[in-house]
Amino acid sequence: MALDIKDVTKRFGAFTAVDHLNLTVPEKEIFGLLGANGAGKTTTFRMLLGLIDQTEGQISWKGEKINYDTSHLIGYLPEERGLYPKLTVKDQLLYLGRLRGMKKTEIIQEMENWLTRFKVPEYKNKKVEELSKGNQQKIQFIAAVIHNPQLLILDEPFSGLDPVNVELLKEAVVDLKEKGTTILFSSHRMEHVEELCEHLCILHKGKPVVAGSLKEVKRSFGKKNVFIDAEFDLSFLSEVEGVVKFKRTARGAIIQINDESVSQRLFQQLSGKGFVRKFELEEPSLNDIFIEKVGASYE
Repeated sequence: MALDIKDVTKRFGAFTAVDHLNLTVPEKEIFGLLGANGAGKTTTFRMLLGLIDQTEGQISWKGEKINYDTSHLIGYLPEERGLYPKLTVKDQLLYLGRLRGMKKTEIIQEMENWLTRFKVPEYKNKKVEELSKGNQQKIQFIAAVIHNPQLLILDEPFSGLDPVNVELLKEAVVDLKEKGTTILFSSHRMEHVEELCEHLCILHKGKPVVAGSLKEVKRSFGKKNVFIDAEFDLSFLSEVEGVVKFKRTARGAIIQINDESVSQRLFQQLSGKGFVRKFELEEPSLNDIFIEKVGASYE
């Protein structure tokens, strides 16, 4: 295993931000770390990077402790963006690349490849403050990956991006994984996690409440969703035994059931009532699981 977090705890005075966290992140995989605001995600990232010390527990990368000697193996995209506004993109990336031990020619080659990939080659000599928020984020991403890290930590990498740029960054993340990078990322957007991650952990008040492979997490949840698109009122289905939640939509309803066999009872109840355009049984979404386990909606 690539990244091993054993019994890690972080206290700030009387407050426990991370509480006996155990995680193993497989090598060359994308791992999702989820949680509402204040769950302990960013604190965990900062401990991984050695920016703050854990109160208890051990963190290792391929069996070695993470410190300044291994920092060149790691890339980090913080949630709070941290570029120098008055520097040009080129000077910024040269400076950050040199800090990672890269040669100037290597940095320029990587920078030009990434700027072309992100469709902004003309921004090389622009100051960061002249760029839009989304384009600043692209530059921050390039800064995190320019040295080809073995471990990449992405804290809310897609926040504030329009859908086109989200797709650009997602493709880049998947490509890095396929080339062998281990990626740990946090997101509030459950659909991104479902699309990208094989394993995940949901933190709540510093403790994991769900952890494992995405398939197993969904299977063990047990409940299913039924999507019905119909041209009549479906509210009577909320009374059917086995229905856990009923949510009316513009064209029908989304119904959460405690077992897939309940879908057959729903189907029978619809018979003869009117025109049904769609009746679909699906796995629970990660959104459903998150809300149930954390007990509150997230941003």
